[in-house]
Amino acid sequence: MFGIVVVGIGIAGSVRIRDLQNPLQFSPSESLKLAGFVSRRNLGQFNNVKQIDLGEALKSEEVHAAFICTDNQNHEESVRQFLEAGKHVLVEYPMALSADKAHELWTLSEQKGKVLHVEHIELLTEEYKELKKEVDGKQLMEGILHFTGGPLDEQRSGFSAFSGISRLTWLVDLFGDLTVTSATIEEQKELNYSKLTAHFLTAENRPLTWVEERAPGMKRNKKIHFSFTSGVLDAMPASTRANVGPFMQDQNIFAKKLLGQVSTEDLLAEKKRILKCIYLAEEIKKKCEH
Repeated sequence: MFGIVVVGIGIAGSVRIRDLQNPLQFSPSESLKLAGFVSRRNLGQFNNVKQIDLGEALKSEEVHAAFICTDNQNHEESVRQFLEAGKHVLVEYPMALSADKAHELWTLSEQKGKVLHVEHIELLTEEYKELKKEVDGKQLMEGILHFTGGPLDEQRSGFSAFSGISRLTWLVDLFGDLTVTSATIEEQKELNYSKLTAHFLTAENRPLTWVEERAPGMKRNKKIHFSFTSGVLDAMPASTRANVGPFMQDQNIFAKKLLGQVSTEDLLAEKKRILKCIYLAEEIKKKCEH
């Protein structure tokens, strides 16, 4: 059994506690035992789970791993603390807000011999799985992914390319190695409006555009327009509700890693994708700043 501490009790942290308390029967998650939670707020307990001090969590021999569910700006520090304390780590994306720091954390995890797992539930949703089925095997000519949603606090969530890295991950997972050719950001701070536009080329020199647009009252939505040699896909495919939610699926993947049930080849491919996306996010930010 691996003792788990959840760090941060927001929406994601609450879901993590729920899933740890109710693991799927006969799943890898049954090897995980919730040891407590860490929060800046003094809550005492949450859902009958005891609150423990950060220092205690780092030192405790009963805590083998941490689930980091804090603001994006705090991910890097929290991951580093638990890795240095010899704990395995599951962290929400993005794992850090710069490529150098992400590489440092991965190197640290390898030096410590600990699992560093970056949660990517956007790849585990039924919506995305259906999209991937539609795209697989087709030759892209050009494409656009346009996301809309409510505003985020950049101080807490990071630059738009980092806070929206799940959409970037979609594009890399669907179309492979990408190169940023240009990027701009339009902001109207008095209206709390922002629009990031990034242009890429695929390895086959096909153009891709990613738009991340946010404003108060703007409905959370994804629009796509992918042109292939065989036709056009201009709407998200229909999907059904999954029997197992993406957070539980992700938790099972983490548990499999702890149990040594994920191949070295798969681990290396995942690492490459994660670090590539953070590198692209940083490149986008640099081009917007210049």
